[in-house]
Amino acid sequence: MSTQCTHLAGADPAPIPKTPQGCEECLATGGRWLHLRLCLACGHVGCCDQSPNRHATGHFHSTTHPLIRSYEPGEDWWWCYPDELFFDVEGAVPAPSHP
Repeated sequence: MSTQCTHLAGADPAPIPKTPQGCEECLATGGRWLHLRLCLACGHVGCCDQSPNRHATGHFHSTTHPLIRSYEPGEDWWWCYPDELFFDVEGAVPAPSHP
């Protein structure tokens, strides 16, 4: 495990969410989620690992997009899958509110 994320190059700190109302896969299948995560490579919105389907992590495994951030209102933490690292990015805006 790294102490510093090595995958920040090319990350978009505020990508346009593909499904701003919730987890893309859960919305399509009628699933449910606890918390949402936003992919910083493509804007995919997926559910967290505490949710029944863990779509954010599934998205990482299928795409290898390395970085997500919380997509919960007011939260600003990021997670790097390959480096297994939580961190904050100075100056990054908190996650937007979603319906």
